[in-house]
Amino acid sequence: MFRWLLTVTIALFALFFVLATRFAAVQGDSISERGHDVHFRSLVIDTHDDTTQRLLYDHFDIAVRQHDGDVDIPRMREGGLGAIFFSIWTSGHNHGTAAAKAALQQIAAVHEMVHSHSADLVFCETAAEIRRSHAAGKIAVLIGVEGGHMINSSLDTLRQFAKEGVRYMTLTHSVNDEWADSSTDKPAHNGLTPFGKDVVREMNRLGMMVDISHVADKTFYDALAVSEAPLIASHSDCRALCDAPRNMTDAMIQALAAKGGVIQINYHAGFLSQEYRDADRADPSLDQQRAAILAKRCGKNEACKTIEGEKFMHDMVKQGKLPRVGWEKIIEHIDHAVKLVGADHVGLGSDFDGANMPFGMEDCSQLPKITQALLQKGYSESDVQKILGGNTLRVMEQVEATAQRLGGKS
Repeated sequence: MFRWLLTVTIALFALFFVLATRFAAVQGDSISERGHDVHFRSLVIDTHDDTTQRLLYDHFDIAVRQHDGDVDIPRMREGGLGAIFFSIWTSGHNHGTAAAKAALQQIAAVHEMVHSHSADLVFCETAAEIRRSHAAGKIAVLIGVEGGHMINSSLDTLRQFAKEGVRYMTLTHSVNDEWADSSTDKPAHNGLTPFGKDVVREMNRLGMMVDISHVADKTFYDALAVSEAPLIASHSDCRALCDAPRNMTDAMIQALAAKGGVIQINYHAGFLSQEYRDADRADPSLDQQRAAILAKRCGKNEACKTIEGEKFMHDMVKQGKLPRVGWEKIIEHIDHAVKLVGADHVGLGSDFDGANMPFGMEDCSQLPKITQALLQKGYSESDVQKILGGNTLRVMEQVEATAQRLGGKS
């Protein structure tokens, strides 16, 4: 009997030890009480999300928790996301009136989404409106146009976008437009053309933030010289950590900050990790496989391409063909930028629903991890709150003040 009791006692003790160890591990991976408190009393702003592409297809309901993709209202609530810029995008190869028409259709879809879900969402155009939305417990929805090709080389179209509530425009996407060079195309304009400089001036007057993500380095410096207001890089990373032309050099980040601007860190695995970028580029067959799968499963459905592309990435990681990129890489890029220019010039621009998310940041419900990690690195609560959204609000206010001074948006 004694041996039996001893055996049972040892077994129970061992079970208790295993459960306690697992509980401790879970606790170690979870958000601390302080991290949760700081995150959920902060105004968290994401300056770039491609969820708009999902709105174009009949069966997507943003009010319902989805089994795929990155953004919906339940997960925004769970992640403490207080304001989100919905990106308006069509391929840079789509020019002229067709591109402008596609943009206006997407803008209308965002407005309809807000109207249909007004209990949770409110459309905002100013920093003050975002703050009021947050105080009322609603999620602020804003719009950014991703690619200057969509204005069809027309300042009148730019003005129409502004009237529809567009609050920033990325000067180019992945190919050159008619008046600006892209970072991933062969230079054709030596930066901004004279008309391109007029676009920047008119954006200043309209109170639209000038976004330099995607642009060639020369385009960036031209825009910086022309603009009377601070610029943003709505979804870019640090080239010193990952040598992608879409990322910003240290000198560019410093120049952006010197004029009061903000780099909002992108979560795409291929912009975060040099190891991932090198592996992906080293094997051309991966692109061929990816293209074949997306063509077969998605056709022209861009939202599907993003979701299936992320599944493909995860499969390649499991097969050992691509390295695993953890969400902690986001923190590395934030920290690098902060060490360069201070916490006043860094923000968040996820590229949710438009890129391959790192492991552990699969959707917007995971955002509290960023707050927790920054606090653990010794960041003050004030600096964390600036990075989460305060810096973006400050730039918006400065852009709005510039527009008023120039006699534009009142």
